[in-house]
Parts: sequence; C-alpha cells; structure tokens
Amino acid sequence: MNRTTLSLIVGVGALAAVTGFAALTSPDASGASPAKAAAELPVERTSLVCPAPSSSDLAETTYTSFTPVTKGTADDGKAELLSAGEESGAAAGDKGAKDKKAGKDEKAGKAAAADKPVLTAKEPGKPVTEDASGADSPALVGTADGKFAPGWTVQQTTQVAAGTGRGLQGVNCTAPDTEFWFPGASTAPDRTDYVHLTNPDDSAAVVDIELYGKDGALETTVGEGITVQPHSGEPILLSTLTSEKQDNVTVHVSVRSGRVGASVQALDDKLGGDWLAASVDPTGSLVLPGIPKDATAVRLVVFAPGEADADLKVRLASPTGSITPAGNETLHVKGGMTSAVDLGDVMRGEPGSLVLTPSDHSVPVVAAVRVVRGKGAAQETAFIPAGRAVGKRATAVDNTGKGTRLSVTAPSATAEIKVTASAGSEGGSAVSKTYTVKSGTTQEVEVPVPSGLKGTYALTVETVSGGPVYASRTLTSSQDGVSAFTVQTLPDDRGMVAVPEADEDLSVLQK
Repeated sequence: MNRTTLSLIVGVGALAAVTGFAALTSPDASGASPAKAAAELPVERTSLVCPAPSSSDLAETTYTSFTPVTKGTADDGKAELLSAGEESGAAAGDKGAKDKKAGKDEKAGKAAAADKPVLTAKEPGKPVTEDASGADSPALVGTADGKFAPGWTVQQTTQVAAGTGRGLQGVNCTAPDTEFWFPGASTAPDRTDYVHLTNPDDSAAVVDIELYGKDGALETTVGEGITVQPHSGEPILLSTLTSEKQDNVTVHVSVRSGRVGASVQALDDKLGGDWLAASVDPTGSLVLPGIPKDATAVRLVVFAPGEADADLKVRLASPTGSITPAGNETLHVKGGMTSAVDLGDVMRGEPGSLVLTPSDHSVPVVAAVRVVRGKGAAQETAFIPAGRAVGKRATAVDNTGKGTRLSVTAPSATAEIKVTASAGSEGGSAVSKTYTVKSGTTQEVEVPVPSGLKGTYALTVETVSGGPVYASRTLTSSQDGVSAFTVQTLPDDRGMVAVPEADEDLSVLQK
C-alpha cells in the first residue's frame, strides 16, 4: 500500500468519524431505499458587519439587535457586536497620513475598549439596544452562535440634526460577501456619497470599485486594488474615484480576495440622506417593495451588467391591483449603462411597489428607487433597492409604537402571512396577526404592537401559504419640521439550512 492510498484512507476515516458519509440512495439492483428529503435545521453561526454610522458631531445612533425564537436550536450561545478597530492606513485615494499624535497609553486604551462588546444580546425574542453619539462611532463586526444565530438581525438608526444628509438614516447590518451592486448612487455636486467597506476577518481584503453612469463605465483613478485591513472599516468618497459628475451612478463592489460588508451612504445638501443597501443580485425580474404613500418624488434607477440591452415592463402594485405608470410603461436599459426615470408623485396617496419584468427576453438587471417625502426645505430622502422575497421569515427591528409602517406585496399570487411583534426592549408581550395579500397588490398592513410596549420592538414576517411576498418597513419621525424617514426591505433571514441525511458508509474504503 503506497503512502497516497494510506493518507486517503486515514483522511476518509477521520471525516466519517466526525460527520458520517452521505450514502448514495438512488434505487439500484440491490433494492436501496429512495433518498430522504434533507432536514431543515437552524444555522449555528451568523456574521454581520455594520458601517460607521456618521461623520457628523450631531449624530445620535441607536443599535438594535434581535433574534426571533427558533425551534430546534441549542440551549446556549451568544450574539455580540465589537468595534472593527481603528481604520487602516492602507486604502484607496489620497486619504492622508493618519494622526500619529496619540501616545502609546491612548492606543492601549482604545485597544482595550475595542475588546469590550458594544452590544450583547440577552435572550431570543427580545430586542436589545445601545446608543452612541457623535462622529467617532466606528464600524462594527458581530457574530451570533447557538440559539442566537438563526435570523439574527441588527440595525443602526441615526438621527442627524443638521447639515448635509440631515434626517433619519437607517441600515441593516449585513453579512460579509464578495460582490455588491448599488444603483442609485451619485457623484453630483450636491451629493456626498461614500461606499463603506468593512472587513471582519483576520486577513486583508482586496476590493475593486467600478462606477457606471448614463454612458457606461466612468473613468476612475484609484478604484482598483483597494486594501481593507483586517478588522477595519474604510469609507471611500465616490467623488475621489472619478472627476465625472453624474446624478445617477451604479456602484459595483467586487472582492478579489477575502470578503467585506458594503453599504453606500448617500448624503444630499438639501434633500437629507440615507443608506443605500445593495440590490438583489442581477436577475430578469425585480420587485422594489413598499414605496410610501406620501412620496412626492420617485426616481427609478436601473443598471444592466454586461453588453446585452434590457427592455422592461414597469408596473406599480397598488392596494387595488397592478397599474401602469402613465408615460412610463416600459424602460429600455442599454447594456453596461445606468438608466434613470423620474416617476414624480406616482403614488397618489396610496402605498405601492414597483415590479419590473422583461418585455421580451430576460436580461439580468439591478435596480433601486430614490424616494422623496415633503416639500421645499422640509424634504427628506430614502432608498429602496430591489430585494429578495420574505421567504420563510424576515425581521425588521427598531420599531416604535407610532412611527412604523409595514408594506407587503404579492406580485404573482395571493399569499397569507403572519406578522409577529416581539416583546419590547424594555417591556411588553409579543402579539401576532395574520393577513391575506391579494395577487398583484401592495398592502400597508395594520402593524401589531406588543401589549404593554416599553422601548422598541421587532417585526417578524412569515409566509404561511400562497405565492412569494416582498416587504419593507418605513420608520418615520418629526425633526424640526421635517418628516424624516428611512426604509428597509425584509429579505429572507436564511435562518434555516437544508442538511442531507448522512450515514457512515465504510464500503467506500474498499472501492
């Protein structure tokens, strides 16, 4: 027996001892039993990253962590958020030398502070919050395991009292990945847009950032090979990547090595600002759920990766059914170019969702809408990217008793959903309601509120039956005469994973 054969047998034996072998179960002459369906089990570990919330000294930020109760989890576990650490000196653009005035004692103090969790979960089914003030809050990295892992959801919500981007800014902390698309960004003079990159791992990540405008790729100077150091966050100002000024830009973040979390912070001099989350991966049909009924301006931005043009039907799923926006029945998107269309006050006092489908052959696209509420100096902005369906379960956190709206759309078939309002962060009992959403409609459902609510609470949406549903949650608040707001979509939390039946099969060693 040669060394290679011996090594293979030892390795196979070790693997069998730990996990077992998945035996081939297709019928054969020996009469083997048919394959069993894979069991769905709760995930055991979840990672999230949160971008640095604001560079404004007037910022007030709340972090909210929540895990829905899931059957079949372990009895123990934990979920916590930690500082990503001081920003690395190796990044794109001329970011300037780091401030080296701090002494060793100060650095040691910061390192010690970074080891202390910013937020730690207490129990599934009840949100926990933590507040931060000013411009010094860093990017955060977080891990949940055991009973806290399935469906772990974290949001940071920031109030900025004045200045560029003033208003309410909210973003879900996201799982690190290797590719992101952000249609709806801008390099216009009145916009200050950053793409925030956060590396949660022990090794550096190398990232490329590409920008696409109305005529195709924008010429960039330092968008390739950006290094994001381990456990660090890097805000990259888009206007430092290109000299071209365009109102509507699609940002493509691709990771050469490692992985990062990515979000775009879009700040306007006059229209407030918000976070632009990544669109769902390029696909032929998209749903942009839950445009507020009091939107005064809606801009749809679409990008077609690759060389093929896309021709799309544009439909608005309203409370009474699917309608066509007058004058914007279709949209032609040239390959490799960003297209934008202003739909004005298309909502006309009713909530709705945009549904994009191919007019002819299907071409993958990404999309987002910029939504403006208010008039004159009291205008505020939010963004809604094309999102994934709710699937089995999705959650939105940091809800209040009066400032929360939940919109749900069923684009292709009637569906029944269950909505659960969790216990409050400071007290209250969970309540649930079921709703039916008719095919082709968007419903702004009556949001259940925990009995005896104190603090904020989580909303969990589950698909009970019927076709796929898409949802978004809008938070609103009044701020010096401005009706500030932020919108987050509710994608499937992927808290369950299919695990195939596995049996030890030592006969493989004889083959």
